[in-house]
Amino acid sequence: MTNRREFIQLAACGVAAATLNHSFAADPKLPKLKKAVKYGMVGGKGTPKEKFELLKKLNFQGVEIDSPSGLKLDELLAAKDATGIQIHGVVDSVHWNDTLSHPDEKVRAKGLAGLRTAIKDAKIVGADTALLVPGVVNKTVSFEQCWERSTAEVKKALENAEKAGVKIAIEVVWNDFITKPEQLVEYVDQFKSPWVGAYFDCSNMLRYGVPAATWIRKLGKRMLKFDFKGYSASKATPDNMYAGFKVGIGEGDEDWPEVLKACAEVGYNSWATAEVGGGDEKWLADVSTRMDKILGLK
Repeated sequence: MTNRREFIQLAACGVAAATLNHSFAADPKLPKLKKAVKYGMVGGKGTPKEKFELLKKLNFQGVEIDSPSGLKLDELLAAKDATGIQIHGVVDSVHWNDTLSHPDEKVRAKGLAGLRTAIKDAKIVGADTALLVPGVVNKTVSFEQCWERSTAEVKKALENAEKAGVKIAIEVVWNDFITKPEQLVEYVDQFKSPWVGAYFDCSNMLRYGVPAATWIRKLGKRMLKFDFKGYSASKATPDNMYAGFKVGIGEGDEDWPEVLKACAEVGYNSWATAEVGGGDEKWLADVSTRMDKILGLK
């Protein structure tokens, strides 16, 4: 199982191409999305304040951080106050290793503790979501077991989420669990809680054959956030499906105009967060420019 860090690193290859495959005209009906990156994408040395200043210079408005992590939250808060860069979300950093679907209840307990920490840290930094991959289906965990176990563990964190004012954002990735929009709708709705929603990745879901815009329209108000990268089926091979991420933002198979149209239809006016490999100022400037072209900002 490829973990999230490896997944992001694979997306780094090939982003330097100079042109995009599609043309995106400015449209007054486009959703008003705010640009962000994963904090770990900001490469090189530097204090949180210096990194936030760089992001501000490149016209980003926010970041997502990992938790639990070694980050010093007080330094991040000071950087936030000094620059205006928002910490809009937190990513549960243990959900791949200590899965909430694991057969061992001790491992599930560690996963639950990680989720609670992510929620707690989100409140501290002023974020409104904690991203969670709820479980993994594999040789030892069936779809039904993944659903039942992860559901039970997420329910245990609902009180934490409500008290913190932080929503648990369920993300579906290549974990062989939720592969259809109807499944994600059912998974989120079963909690009957305003503190559980969906975190959607347009590129991840290309693998499963349902257009991203269809996912967005079915999710509707359940969609709390979404990630931004690129995926090309022509780059993938039977032995390495992850090779499909070896394209830059805007160079993949995503129908971005239709994605943005769907976002506008469901009233999504929130964050679009780049999830590609990290790099220096030149690299991040390219990411920013690519996002601007797709979002109709330039």
